Formats: sequence, C-alpha cells, structure tokens
Amino acid sequence: MALTGIQIFKLLPKTNCKECGVPTCLAFAMNLASGKAELDSCPYVSDEAREQLAEASAPPIRPVKIGKGVRQATTGGETVQYRHEKTFYSPTLMAGLISSDIADADLDTKLKSWNAFQFERVGLNLRPELVALKDAGGDAAAFGAAAKKIAETSEFNLVLMSDSADVMKAGVEAAGFKRPLIYGATADTLDAFGALAADNDLPLAIKVGSLEEIAGLTEKLAGMGVKDIVIDTGAREIKQAMEDQISLRRAALKNGNRAVGFPTITFPCEMAANLDMEALIAAMFVAKYGGIVVMSDFAGESLFPLLLERLNIFTDPQRPMTVTEGIYPINNPDENSPVLVTTNFALTYFIVAGEIEASRVPAWLLIKDSEGLSVLTAWAAGKFAGDDVGMFIKKIGIADKIKHQEVIIPGYAAAITGDVEEELPGWTITVGPREAAHLPGFLRSR
Repeated sequence: MALTGIQIFKLLPKTNCKECGVPTCLAFAMNLASGKAELDSCPYVSDEAREQLAEASAPPIRPVKIGKGVRQATTGGETVQYRHEKTFYSPTLMAGLISSDIADADLDTKLKSWNAFQFERVGLNLRPELVALKDAGGDAAAFGAAAKKIAETSEFNLVLMSDSADVMKAGVEAAGFKRPLIYGATADTLDAFGALAADNDLPLAIKVGSLEEIAGLTEKLAGMGVKDIVIDTGAREIKQAMEDQISLRRAALKNGNRAVGFPTITFPCEMAANLDMEALIAAMFVAKYGGIVVMSDFAGESLFPLLLERLNIFTDPQRPMTVTEGIYPINNPDENSPVLVTTNFALTYFIVAGEIEASRVPAWLLIKDSEGLSVLTAWAAGKFAGDDVGMFIKKIGIADKIKHQEVIIPGYAAAITGDVEEELPGWTITVGPREAAHLPGFLRSR
C-alpha cells in the first residue's frame, strides 16, 4: 500500500533545504505521495529511507522497458489520468505484425520497407519501434529463425507472440539478447511463461478474459519474480476495449491499485478489416491509453498521422518545444554570408530556417536560448534582451566564421538594437523583417 504524505515525511531528513524545489520537507512529502515529485529530487534521503519510500515514489503505472540498444523503448510510467494535469511520459509504442511462416525473401523486403518509415518533424525523428512476430502453426524452428533474423538484421525490437511455451522458448533462445516482450500468458500457461520470463529477465504480457482476472495473475507473477508486466484485456470489440483502457488507468491512478498498474497492449489489427480502419482505432488507443499498439502492417499514409498524434499528445503541455542553442549553417554559408539571430522556440526556428533555405541565400542562423519563447514573447519577458543577445553573439563563436561584423535581428525585436550595439561595438545591427515570409526577398535584395 502506498504511504501517506505524513508517513513519507517521517522518513525524510527534515532539513528544509529547498534543494528539491519546494520550501519544506513536508511539502515535498505531500508531492511525493500524490505523484507530483520524484524521490531523486531529495539529495539527502538515506538509503534505508529510500528503500522504504520506493513504493510511494514509484509511478502508479509501472514503467516497462522493451528491447535493448539505441532503440530501447519504455511503456508505462504514467502518473496522471489526463494530460493537462501534468504530462504523459512514455509514448505509445507502434508495432507491425509479421507471421512466423513468412518467406525469408518477403521478410527481408518487409523489414527494409518498414525501416524506411522515418519522418522528420520539428527536429525529431519519428518512427515505429516494434515488430510483433506471431506464431503460425506452432513451428518452433520457423518461429526461432524469424525472431533471430529480425533481431539481428533490423533495428526493431520484438514482441514474441505464441500460445505455446515450447515455441516461445525457441523465440527467446534466438532473440533473447534483444530483450523482447513475451506475449500472451493466460491463466493456463502462466507458470510456463512466467518461468521463461523470470529465467531470462524478460517482460511478459498477460491476456485475460476480464479485468477481474488481472490482479490474481499479476500477483502470482510478482511472486515468481516477474515484475515487468504488460496487460491485454482480451477485448476486441472497440467500445469494450476503450472502456477497459479507461478502467485500468483509473484503477491504478485514482484508486491506487498496484495489481493493475501496468501498461497495456492493444490490437487494432484484430478489430478491423482494413488498414484505414485500423489506423482510426489505433488513434483512439494512442489517445486513451494504449501502451503498445499492434498494426497488421505499416503504410506511410496511416503511420505518419499516428506518429504525429503521438508526438502531440506526449509532448509536455507545460514546456514549449525547443531546439538547441547554437550556430546553424543553412545553404552552405561562407565567411561573407549574412548572420541572423532568433529564439530557440522550435516553431520559430523551423519557420525561419525554412524561409532562409527557400531563399537559396547562404546564411548563418544563430539560435539563442529563450526558454522556448517566441521572439516577441521572449523580448517582453526579458529572455531576448539586447545585452543578452549581444553577449550571446560574442560567446557563440560566430566571429571566427565570418569576415564582416553585421548581424540581422528580428523585426519584432527592433527595440533591442541600441543595447546590442553597446554590447557589440563596431558591429552593424540590421533590423530584419517582422514576418519570416518576407525573409527570402529581404536576403536576396542585400
């Protein structure tokens, strides 16, 4: 059972050091109990207290890592029912379904095709993460061979799907090094699948017929040493599946039921007759509250909207999207190319960079950290003040890349011209257009 704020407070150092970001240890304890703070924020908590507080500080929905390497992904770890309360942490993982009886040549073709699905969006690379390999006919050798090829020749991590413990064992032996998710232990196969997961330190997905079965199965698995669990509620009718997702989330977050506090796996591929309808169902699960979504195939026209929806939902609503402060060369600039400066709000950067690129004029674009604010907002908030911009230009090192001493500032920040000139004596401060759309004409006319 989770500890109360007062119980947590008794285990804290009571220094009121404020290093955790709140004024008192009592306030920190209350935040920890409500899931609004992380235990690691307290630098002075003892190891003994940390062990006792582990349950209270753990997310209500357990985070489960799937895969290994640079493409390792986490599902679960959520702390709120609704995104506007705080944020969602672990984006829904996208999986494509492959049958184990697929021919080698067809498997190579499909993996190559799926690997090509990468989309650039506001500086991020959007792509699917998983291949769900489904046992076809109980052929352990074929299942193991397909799992081995996917694990060794692609960047995808794996969901291994079989009703047979023997077939699953072959898959684990072939691809266990990539830490696949084992799917679908039932009440009848829980012992065999649980032992396989425990012996190989692998996450395990259970499939139930009703929500009432979940607690008994997860508690039994915990007793076997399996803690990384994913839940399939078994529902394949859209309305019931949606209700199950919401019920599980509420039970874990609102009622504190740790026995059901695990991420879920959903199967739009078993709920629709075509990929378009699958995409609509998948979109529902991305929003509420699928941890993993399994599609029958990947196609750009359905995958890209899903990845974009996922990006929007799993972006912290309290924190603007930003790009890294620095010097960005556009169109292969040289020592005589113009220098422009703007803020690090992602949308501002991509609009300005796009217009400069469209102008075909080589230029240096300086991005100053403004805590993710747009130009006008940053200027009004003192995050894009003249002296700060001037110091930034001096320290960023652009002077070593150019022969001239001119910088173009955004038209909306024209008021900072004098302060920039004071900070950069000898430099020419040129006020650019207010709207990025006018940049191509402005740059070409220089």
